[in-house]
Amino acid sequence: MDRLDRLEALEAIRMVKARYCRCLDTRDWDGLAAIFAEDIVLDVSEDTHQPPFHGRDVAIAQIKAAVIDAKTAHQVHSTEIAFAGDDEADAITAMQDRVVWAPGRSPLLGVASITGFGHYHERYVRHGDGWVIAALTLTRLYVEMHLEPVAG
Repeated sequence: MDRLDRLEALEAIRMVKARYCRCLDTRDWDGLAAIFAEDIVLDVSEDTHQPPFHGRDVAIAQIKAAVIDAKTAHQVHSTEIAFAGDDEADAITAMQDRVVWAPGRSPLLGVASITGFGHYHERYVRHGDGWVIAALTLTRLYVEMHLEPVAG
């Protein structure tokens, strides 16, 4: 890959990650699915304590179930990208997310919202029409849990 191709690929991968955040936060499930490889591996085991999810439809269903009753804001920055040939890249991206569930709808007993900090570890692959996420692992450095108000 020459220098210009490399720069274009770096920007294209960053744009995929930006679309990931926007589609997730706006509940654009079709847009989110479009940036995932059909055989994506989604590993959010640190949050769910479940094994990785395999396949685009399963990944979208898991993400949707986690946030369908919430308002979310995902911010990412400081992406490090390493290419493995012309059509694969590994990326680590710093992230912060805020998830505020509707009253009584949190999957975490007694928790109204969370603010988390960590990293996305991803594998990107280039298909004919652009880059997609083939594997995504979320790791957390810290999670602030905000409790539901106690009735009294």
